[in-house]
Amino acid sequence: METGFFPEGYEVPKTSGGGYMKLKPGANKFRVLGAPVVGWQYWNEDGKPVRAKEMWKVVPADADLNKGWPQKHFWALPVWNFETEAVEILQLTQSTIQSQMQELINSEEWGDPRGYSITINRKGEALETEYSVVPSPAKATPPEIMEAYKEKAINLEALFSGGNPFEGAKEAS
Repeated sequence: METGFFPEGYEVPKTSGGGYMKLKPGANKFRVLGAPVVGWQYWNEDGKPVRAKEMWKVVPADADLNKGWPQKHFWALPVWNFETEAVEILQLTQSTIQSQMQELINSEEWGDPRGYSITINRKGEALETEYSVVPSPAKATPPEIMEAYKEKAINLEALFSGGNPFEGAKEAS
């Protein structure tokens, strides 16, 4: 079922601070506030993420082969983090979370995640980490949360140029 949330035909690939929501052990509750950007990332030798809309065909010369390769598929979403009570960016690279969220998004019962809150439960550490995605009953996003989101003016497209997505929204060209 198409929801209009992702580009038509989108599927989760089978491969595996400051203003950013981090998934901590236990419950992590949030409300998606806007459409995501999706793409690929790797970590360079300077310890910084490099992102692109398309998968790289060859290993970039600056890729940190010890830390950041192979590249990972990511989603970046503007969210309301209920714990911090702030608008933040949630970046997801875990295919288990992406798959579970896409099942909700594609289902008739849930659909577009901007209409309900989601809790990601995290347990375990390192390679033993497990995630579960649990939706909350649908209800309207409170107006004060939407107002905070508008005031934050997040530009997720800046992630692809290495820019700061919090420097204000810019018109997409």
